[in-house]
Amino acid sequence: MLNNEIPILDKSTLYELLSSRFPCQNKKLSDIPNPALLQDGEKSAKRIANAIRNNEKITLVGDYDVDGVSSTAIMVDFFKQIPYPLEAIIPNRFNDGYGVSPNILNRIDADLVITVDNGISAIEAANICKERNIDLIITDHHTPGDTLPHAYAIVNPKVETCAVSDSEEVLLGCQYPFKEICGAQVAWLLLGLLKKELNLLINMKQFLDILAIAIIADIMPLIDINRTLVKEGLKVLMTSSRPSSVIIKDFLNKASISSEDIAFQIAPRINSAGRLEDSQIALDFFTAKDTHTAYKKFELLGQLNDLRKETETECTKEALACANPHADIIVVSAQNWHEGVVGIVAARLVEHFGKPSIVLSIENGVAKGSARSIGEVNIYELIKASEHLLTKFGGHKMAAGLGLLEENIQKFTQSINESASKLNKDDFLPKESVTGILKTNHIDLELLNIFEQFEPFGEANLRPRFLIRDAEVVSIKLMGKDKSHSRIEIRQNPHENTTLELIAFKTIFEMPENRKITCSYTISKNEFNNKVSAQLLVNKIF
Repeated sequence: MLNNEIPILDKSTLYELLSSRFPCQNKKLSDIPNPALLQDGEKSAKRIANAIRNNEKITLVGDYDVDGVSSTAIMVDFFKQIPYPLEAIIPNRFNDGYGVSPNILNRIDADLVITVDNGISAIEAANICKERNIDLIITDHHTPGDTLPHAYAIVNPKVETCAVSDSEEVLLGCQYPFKEICGAQVAWLLLGLLKKELNLLINMKQFLDILAIAIIADIMPLIDINRTLVKEGLKVLMTSSRPSSVIIKDFLNKASISSEDIAFQIAPRINSAGRLEDSQIALDFFTAKDTHTAYKKFELLGQLNDLRKETETECTKEALACANPHADIIVVSAQNWHEGVVGIVAARLVEHFGKPSIVLSIENGVAKGSARSIGEVNIYELIKASEHLLTKFGGHKMAAGLGLLEENIQKFTQSINESASKLNKDDFLPKESVTGILKTNHIDLELLNIFEQFEPFGEANLRPRFLIRDAEVVSIKLMGKDKSHSRIEIRQNPHENTTLELIAFKTIFEMPENRKITCSYTISKNEFNNKVSAQLLVNKIF
């Protein structure tokens, strides 16, 4: 990556490079494929409509991450506007486990149960619903297993032709043309069909603020309709009177909100409720009736997020110490690591080792954990190849969850590494690369305007990374309460009078002996005291 062929770019060349990412014209909201193409979409909408007409009890079962909470919030808001009562349950990570389950069903007395962002692997729960004459509609986006639950309907764009549990039925593949959508999108599309079925006047665009947060937080590729929905959703967020959106807008205090603002400042707060306590707090934030209530919930989410950071730091330190750096797949486990942060710790291990990582927390002989991947390695398929050693698993290409007995951890580690050894080594290479070298005098407000034309940046549309090679380090200042961040003043070329300022978060950078630095960085807009400037954020120091 650091060879001499890295080009020196001017602004026009950079514009052409970014334009080549989107050879087709940007899509409009009207270009979103018809939700009727979702398998069982219309069937589900008709069943929900009949339940409403017949005054049946409807219960919704969500999930405790941002996507699951967002899905639930959108459904709750929609049903309020019908209006029709909807019981909404988000399982507690620690007491209930994941998704619709026998445990959750013990608390439900309903005619119709709808899942959002979960259910595609809920075979046992579906059988219980059958026994109790409860119609179960599963809406999900996670990768299905070889056998599907025997539910009334399954709405999931990733469903391919496969058998249904305890049935001779075979489901044909879903015809929805764009598969990489999150759980909240599936729920929103289904509600569009329900709106049509009930002939309602509800404006579906009003939910795009929450929908955009879900797409970004669930790391969906920001291409095709996802790009359109996030762009429009961030605009809705800026103008929405929804109390939660008002609080987010006030907290960020910016003229425009970017996908990265959501990814790094908002999503972790919303996620912290389900990670450490109960995601009901996050749902209460999204569905708050006034800004005072929303503010109180957001404040609590901030406190939980601070606690999450402390817990994650300690767990990451222990995980790094016990990891085998020579393995293709890093697998670490320990007694009573906090179950709510294992996914983040797995992501930290991926960053550190540049390899897919699995972090398991053990309690009473049972291990539960999360996996995160890199490059083109499909972690879901790797885990699936060792499913005989697992009690449960689910997820998609880049992230998954799993459970197994403590006694099988060593066998699983060996098994998944054997499977990984058969992969092409190029699959393990991270997707990000350096775009080029920018001249110092090209880093200005005009450059920021070019970037804005290609937002939102995120998965599958990464913010461009640039290279600084052997630049002179002029000065270093440590920042933050605990002095854990570095502000590095550099001179990119010896003949230049102008210096640049690099920000290296979570890095204590010491002056090198040769006073030189080589690093990759991104450029973002910094707004402070009504002044706009280009901020250079260090990605990696070489």
